[in-house]
Amino acid sequence: MKKTLVLGATDNPSRYAYLAVQRLLRHGHEVVPVGVRTGMVEGLEIQHGMPEVSDVDTVTLYLRPERQEEYYDYILHTLHPKRIIFNPGTENPDLIEMAEKEGIEPVEGCTLVMLSIGSY
Repeated sequence: MKKTLVLGATDNPSRYAYLAVQRLLRHGHEVVPVGVRTGMVEGLEIQHGMPEVSDVDTVTLYLRPERQEEYYDYILHTLHPKRIIFNPGTENPDLIEMAEKEGIEPVEGCTLVMLSIGSY
């Protein structure tokens, strides 16, 4: 399965980012949770900062647009995924435009819905 980096991961089970990690794992995806704070989610350690991760297919965002700016270079050039999923509340026209220029597909959608209907 393809590797997904969840940016904005949290160990709070009431948050969508937590549910995304949980459901991605259930669907057989390799998941790398990266968050503002460390912790554990579904037995995976939440990495902090901008860890070196290779072969990332998808970055799914759970950070507000104003929190994304410091990650632009990391997402676009270090990770260079095939696509970025902008979950509800994370839509960011600037990052969408930059992604398109880098040949990265921006997707405005919900990871949880995409998984549930088989379109992930």
